[in-house]
Amino acid sequence: MHSQPRKYGIRDFYFWKITISLAFASFFVFAGLYIVQPLLPLFVEEFGVSVNTSSYALSLAILGLIVGLISLGFLSDRNGRTLYIKFSIIGSVIPFFIMPLLDSFTIILILRFLQGVAFAGLPAVAIAYISEEMEKRSIGVATALYISSNAIGGMTGRVVTGYISDHYSWQYAFYLFAMIGLVIALLVILFLPKSRYFESSNESFQKDIEGFFFHLKNPAMVLIIGMGIVLQLSFSGIWTYLPFYLEKEPFSLPLEVISYTFFAYGLGVIGSPMAGWLSGKFGLDKVRNLGIIVVSLGAFLTLFQSLIIIIIGLCVLCLGFFTAHSLTASSVGEKATHHKGSASSLYLVAYYIGVMLGSSALSPIWELAGWKAIIIVSGLLPIVYLLFVNMMNKYQRKQS
Repeated sequence: MHSQPRKYGIRDFYFWKITISLAFASFFVFAGLYIVQPLLPLFVEEFGVSVNTSSYALSLAILGLIVGLISLGFLSDRNGRTLYIKFSIIGSVIPFFIMPLLDSFTIILILRFLQGVAFAGLPAVAIAYISEEMEKRSIGVATALYISSNAIGGMTGRVVTGYISDHYSWQYAFYLFAMIGLVIALLVILFLPKSRYFESSNESFQKDIEGFFFHLKNPAMVLIIGMGIVLQLSFSGIWTYLPFYLEKEPFSLPLEVISYTFFAYGLGVIGSPMAGWLSGKFGLDKVRNLGIIVVSLGAFLTLFQSLIIIIIGLCVLCLGFFTAHSLTASSVGEKATHHKGSASSLYLVAYYIGVMLGSSALSPIWELAGWKAIIIVSGLLPIVYLLFVNMMNKYQRKQS
């Protein structure tokens, strides 16, 4: 009887082949997902669409991502991990070659939805693939590098696109990312090792769906999932409408300069590990609650008419958000009594529902009352929800 091969550790060459391949794939997927965020005012001008319609370039990609997260996550439990990672990169690249050739914004939106489904292949399976192939002591390093690449990709996609679109055109930006995607797809196809520990699920899809929705019967889990939606709705709302705000008087900033504000996302790379360290010293709930208060403080700082204070506010917002989000995600594992994998998937779906709502559902507020109204909603909502969660927790403790 053959013994199973040893799982990869941090000193193994294959550990780094997996980690670097996933980091590059993650960089491209999250750059591609958020590439349109600074371009929304430009789409309004070029295609003659409303602000609301323009925002669908992000929210329909997110909707596709949600559909993909649920369906591809279930399929990967049966057909393996690496197939869907490769599909994700290749499927994401193709629309970037087609969209710049189109005059119809409707067809661009359809392609963004399909691209969103393709984007989902990586986040749907990456963490499961890491946890299956790597030894316990090394999983944390691989996961941290993968998640950091999400933040760096999202930030780079926004900044580079804004710069190129201002100097050349958005079409050039899409072609550039298409070429980068091709190189990364080739790298992933050549270097990503096959799964050695994957075991196909024999459960029916019905069982998977039941496991997925099992968590909605747990009130503590529902509150945490709601927290993910509220945090991301506020955060995405601010970043979606910021370019529209800064291009107008009294700032009148060009797209290139507006895109530089996305460098504030760099604080996400600091915020997540710092949150983990602080929660170990002071407790998860205390640090998460402080993060939520910091999110609101950052939001309200952007109401000042000074560009410097707005930039400070955005940095504070990012620090608070990534602190609160990483600890909210961590508490999902604590609150889940069974089906921990599907609990993480459910939180991820909730997180992206928040992105979708933040990018499109706040559009009527922007149209009616502008930036101040966006900030009042985005700044107050996390605090109000936090008070509601604390009140519900006290009530549940009294009942038990």
